Amino acid sequence: MEFNDYQSLANRTLYGNEQVLTNLSLGLASETGQVVDLIKKYTFHGEQLDHEQLTKQMGDVLWYLSQVAEWADIPFEEVAQQNITKLNHKYPSGKSVQ
Repeated sequence: MEFNDYQSLANRTLYGNEQVLTNLSLGLASETGQVVDLIKKYTFHGEQLDHEQLTKQMGDVLWYLSQVAEWADIPFEEVAQQNITKLNHKYPSGKSVQ
């Protein structure tokens, strides 16, 4: 699936009013926190990483990101491409050496 196609399809489920950006921002923070919590439980509490739940929560983060971009009239493909361009510039040889 292309990023812009995802953005358009995701927008079909957006419900909001004049405070839609606030709702999207709070939702993004909340869903990101759920991703972080799953990783924390795996890393520090010895729990198994629930791939199904992680995938679901990451999808929710993706939805919120796509809709913030939609609200700002930014094609989601542009977000992805600019990020890859930035990473290629920052790490021209690939992965960073730690």
